[in-house]
Amino acid sequence: QVLLVESGGGSVQAGGSLRLSCAASGRSASSYAMGWFRQRPGKEREFVTAISWSGGSTYYRESMKDRFSISRDNAKNTVYLQMNNLKPEDTAVYLCAAGEGLDMDYKSYDYWGQGTQVTVSS
Repeated sequence: QVLLVESGGGSVQAGGSLRLSCAASGRSASSYAMGWFRQRPGKEREFVTAISWSGGSTYYRESMKDRFSISRDNAKNTVYLQMNNLKPEDTAVYLCAAGEGLDMDYKSYDYWGQGTQVTVSS
């Protein structure tokens, strides 16, 4: 069992930045690939980015790779999502997930956090 807790969400103006954190705890938490997804009202859960267990490989949704950056610190069992130049359409609940590999499909992930709200105003 892996427990994931996100933090760092909030309200920012367009063009601003936020860094989200996902703290993992539990059996072999650092051995999982980690992903970030987002859920906008009335929309399907959307892949943002993922990182391998070692941090050596990353995978981004093409439309976000220029503004978002994922990293992890296995010593702290924490994954980060740096979001720059935020836009109103980035407003969503952001969720982290743990799974076996880098995958865009949310069904491939085994464990989920509760999410953190990001609101971007114009």
